[in-house]
Amino acid sequence: MMGIEWLKPAVFFGSVLYALVGVAVFWLCFVIVDKLTPYDLWGEIIEKKNMALAIVVGAMCIAIGMIVAAAVG
Repeated sequence: MMGIEWLKPAVFFGSVLYALVGVAVFWLCFVIVDKLTPYDLWGEIIEKKNMALAIVVGAMCIAIGMIVAAAVG
């Protein structure tokens, strides 16, 4: 059994800090990729219903998430 070590303030706030750092790095990477693409990702996916681009962006988000999780964790 794991116990309640994860409820200690240092462990809890450390986990929250790592989560926030991971989300910030993910967001930064996504913004960089969005700026590198020659068109507006939001407009293409939402307004023009570009399903192929939505799948590519989803795969990119999963890949960035895995890289950030491995780097932060």
